[in-house]
Amino acid sequence: MSTVPTQESLRDALRDIADPVSGRDIVTAGLVEAIEVRGGLVQVSLLTDRSRAPQMEPVRAAVEKHVSRQPGVQNATVVLTSATPAPAAPQGHGHAHGGAAAKPKLLEDVRAIVAVASGKGGVGKSTAAVNLAVALAQIGLRVGLLDADIYGPSLPRMLGLARKPEVRGDKMIPLPAWGLKAMSIGFLVEEETPMIWRGPMVMGALEQMMGQVEWGPLDIMIVDMPPGTGDAQLTMAQRVALAGAVIVSTPQDIALLDARRGVKMFERTRVPVLGLIENMSYYCCPNCNHRAEIFGHGGAKAEAHRLGIDFLGEVPLLLDIRTASDAGTPIVAAAPDSEAARAFGAIAQSVWAKVNPAQPAKGPAFPRIVVS
Repeated sequence: MSTVPTQESLRDALRDIADPVSGRDIVTAGLVEAIEVRGGLVQVSLLTDRSRAPQMEPVRAAVEKHVSRQPGVQNATVVLTSATPAPAAPQGHGHAHGGAAAKPKLLEDVRAIVAVASGKGGVGKSTAAVNLAVALAQIGLRVGLLDADIYGPSLPRMLGLARKPEVRGDKMIPLPAWGLKAMSIGFLVEEETPMIWRGPMVMGALEQMMGQVEWGPLDIMIVDMPPGTGDAQLTMAQRVALAGAVIVSTPQDIALLDARRGVKMFERTRVPVLGLIENMSYYCCPNCNHRAEIFGHGGAKAEAHRLGIDFLGEVPLLLDIRTASDAGTPIVAAAPDSEAARAFGAIAQSVWAKVNPAQPAKGPAFPRIVVS
């Protein structure tokens, strides 16, 4: 009978590796942040400062080699992460991972955090997130916009921002755009730089953009989630008090199938699903006003009814939405009286009413931003 490795057995084995700075074993020195075991597949996260990463590379390699030799281990991956370790929790409140303390929630100065998600890419999730955020800012709210899509950050292009954030002390200052505060990994790297990171590094980057950014008090934060149901979604569900999630889909069946997975994922992590948006709902020819339902129509509304969640609205497929996004001017700001802007505005009002029913929005508190 084959031996199955456990977190406890691997943690004990790692006591054979010494920390070159303190001389203690890496477990006692607090360098082992997490051990994930899935059958014979093992992933270890080692905690280190970014400045020490080159010096820690031999330790990382030694840990990977040592873990690979343990009974029952088929493959071992060891990564370095700069995530800040959590303070100790009171007795009786240990975390499930080997008794480590649960980390405190981040973004406590934000009244409501809303994740905008999709089960698959290409459905206009980022477009929806950006325009919802701008629409919320236009009704006088203090709004933050966080790009949680580490592998494919699109906010810099969609917001028209191409500079790095200022650093004050140990925190970055989010960039202002269209009445809101924004942060993206895309502000920190060149546009064409690929982010070739494993899960723990993605989670560490997300935690840094939440905990090491001077967001200040906000009424609402919109989080542009990556497509799918992976590490970023789990990190957001565990590390912040999400007020709810908005799912974006197109009308066709294959997109709705993936949207259904997104709904189920948030339900399992006990995050309220605020509703479903049908993007690219129909196409209206700008020349003859003929309406064509290219991807079908009404599928998201029917799916929302079947799942027992609210249908937040439909957004048409328009060339102006694409050209405005590519130009760095969200359609809500570029053409506030357009059909698309009115659709996003109505959805924004519904979302705010759901997360803060005691203070319903009463319309724009200042003139809309218009770009000539």
